[in-house]
Amino acid sequence: MTSGSQGTTSTRAPSPALAPLRILYAAYACLLFLVLSLGVLVALVVTPGLERRRRTARIGARCFLRLAGMPLVVIAPERIPQGQCVIVANHASYLDGVVLTAALPPRFGFVIKREMSDVPLGGLLLRRLGSEFVERFDRHRGAVDARRVLRNAVGGHSIVFFPEGTFKPQPGLLRFHTGAFATAARAGCPVVPVVLRGTRVALTPGGFLPRPTRIEVEVLPPITSTATSADAATVELRDLARAAILERLGEPDLYASSADADSNASASSARPSRDVERRTGPGGGVLPAQEGEPQG
Repeated sequence: MTSGSQGTTSTRAPSPALAPLRILYAAYACLLFLVLSLGVLVALVVTPGLERRRRTARIGARCFLRLAGMPLVVIAPERIPQGQCVIVANHASYLDGVVLTAALPPRFGFVIKREMSDVPLGGLLLRRLGSEFVERFDRHRGAVDARRVLRNAVGGHSIVFFPEGTFKPQPGLLRFHTGAFATAARAGCPVVPVVLRGTRVALTPGGFLPRPTRIEVEVLPPITSTATSADAATVELRDLARAAILERLGEPDLYASSADADSNASASSARPSRDVERRTGPGGGVLPAQEGEPQG
């Protein structure tokens, strides 16, 4: 489909009277996800060929979203290049990977935090889909993982990143890490920004009760860099992709807000407090303590 609306889905608190229905729906959705995941996992174990396995996972993801009452609308899928590219998407929920698996062509693999490789059954499923696991906390191992991802990208693989690296309960876009954009710059391929809407409502971060809701995946125009160096191209691609996603997402810029807060905090710490000003005379001497304040 090629139509959609900019903005966020309403997150008004549900009526308490609907709580039993929400719990019943959540139990149904979780059981549905478990059954389909186990079925897909068995199919992935016995199915030869990476693209065939990804097609199988795509069918399973689409079945889950449809049966769970989460209609998926993909806006402008024709913008995805036929050739190699790097897709970057905002990250709002644990459902994001399922949604992109359902929405994107099966030639795409995902870059995922290494902790997910240790999840029982889930790690096996992700490995059978050709996912790239990247270490976030060990710098040396992370560098080794990044070089492997780059080699695969240079070799022609198309990859999906969540450049925020994590998500928070409150709506908004976090800062982007540079890994996805360094990979694209060194592989010489375009970056395709993708906007996810509705997944935060469908499964709130930190929550355990999914909700039926419409989910949108909007593919934005591919981005290339005119920079002459890989480092400059990395920064340019990151900034352009983030600006494009932020414009269409309709959520706050959490990185700008945190940067402003840090700047204000730094400015405040650089100025003497009212208490210090009150205690300090024109020559810098300490004024006598006021009544009710301790001496010394």
